Parts: sequence; C-alpha cells; structure tokens
Amino acid sequence: MFTGIIQAVGEVAGIEPRGGDCRLRIRTGKLDLSDVQLGDSIAVNGVCLTAVELPGDGFVADVSGETLSLTSLGALGKGSAVNLEKALTPTTRLGGHLVSGHVDGLGEVLSLKDDGRSVRYEIRAPAGLARYIAPKGSICMDGVSLTVNRVDGAVFSVNIVPHTQQETTIRFYRAGTRVNLEVDLIARYLERLLLGEKAAESGSGLTEAFLAEHGFLGKK
Repeated sequence: MFTGIIQAVGEVAGIEPRGGDCRLRIRTGKLDLSDVQLGDSIAVNGVCLTAVELPGDGFVADVSGETLSLTSLGALGKGSAVNLEKALTPTTRLGGHLVSGHVDGLGEVLSLKDDGRSVRYEIRAPAGLARYIAPKGSICMDGVSLTVNRVDGAVFSVNIVPHTQQETTIRFYRAGTRVNLEVDLIARYLERLLLGEKAAESGSGLTEAFLAEHGFLGKK
C-alpha cells in the first residue's frame, strides 16, 4: 500500500526485454533506499513493482506483459523521469489517501492552463472508470494523490500547486500525455457491496435498473 505522496523523481536507467516481459532498472536519486530490502514494493508512476536487485544507486524490477499493456510503463524509455514512492509502514503519515499501486486504466491529458499560482489539468478517463470519479473525491494519477475539482462525464480536472508541480513528473505533462489512473479504493469496494449476493453472478454490475430496484434511484 502507498499514500500517493511522491518521495522522489527517479530516472529509467535501463530496460531489458525478456520474452514479452521486461526488466526495468530505476535510478532513484534522492530516494533513501537504506531501509529497502529485496522483495519490497516501490511504486513507479503509481505501479506497484517488486525490487529484485538493489545495485546501490536504485533498484531493478521485473514488469509483466500484462502491466506493460495496461499502464504507461510500456512507453518508458531510457532517461524517462518517473515518480517514486516506497510502500507505507504502520508509522507512515497518511498525507494522501490509500493507494494500492494497481492501475485501473490510462487517462489522457486534454489541456492545461494557469489558474492563479497553480495549473489546472483536464484529464479524460476511460469510460468504465467515470462512475468512480466524484467532485472533491480522491484519484491517483501516475502515483500522485490528487483531489478532483470538477467532473463532466469521463473528463475531470485537478489543480496542481507549485510544490507538486516541482516535485513530480506532472511538470512534464502536455496535451496528449497518457497517465496511469487508480480510482479510490472505497468507491470500488462500495460498488461490489451494493451488488450484495448478485456480485457472485457472472456478468453482474451496477446498472440504473439495479439501483432503482433497490431504492437508490427513483423508479422509471
């Protein structure tokens, strides 16, 4: 588990293809690895990876073909900047929100503009994730815990303050940039809980008819 508070911006030092998978070497910069052991989890752009080597200036992790196809890690190249966060401990301050490091989908930056001292970004999420994104709710974007400002269908906006701009890879975003999105854990589990026993049925899912039948919407 993670908090979405980025601890350092690292750099891809090497990518070694391995039969559909790859081995990723990350140079971690100012991230303190003195308490990291082999097998520990580190989030890279919001993706939970396992350290399999600790060469001294960073760590090495294996990335599966599934992860490469469903996240932006497959688009990384040598020298790419990445957001880094070590897994939380029982004494870690939960400054962001609970993040699992399991990416739900890829979003796309539509626009960015100055908004006072911050920058407002508009992001389009995959249609299937729109129902989990709510105004003033939490979302994790490339490993960064953010508060959603506005939502219009599958498009949402976030304001990035100067500190976050400076300390994360968000400062490199442009229109068209693809970003890893992880929706709030509570929203995902709440959907399953609302289904009750129907959650065990194949193809089950929340629909307007289901919500109306169980009193969450006015019946049509």
